[in-house]
Amino acid sequence: MNGILLQALDNFLLDYNIGHAVFLLFVLSVLGTLPLKSQKVLSLNVLAFGLIFMLIPSSEAPIQFTYLGIVLLIIGPVLYATARR
Repeated sequence: MNGILLQALDNFLLDYNIGHAVFLLFVLSVLGTLPLKSQKVLSLNVLAFGLIFMLIPSSEAPIQFTYLGIVLLIIGPVLYATARR
């Protein structure tokens, strides 16, 4: 019984790579920081994930995730600089 479930899960996950998993973690972490209502925490989160997206090897993720990392590394300091406190 477990073998069938694991095969179904494996067939589902074959379509995704590490970039998709990190992007899902990024979205969940942004949603987790929104209740804090702190722009500095959000900007540090954006900076951290921008760095993570830049460090993902290009052999394991498409180039779009590297571009996303560059954009996040640009947006992060802007968010931090515009934060009130």
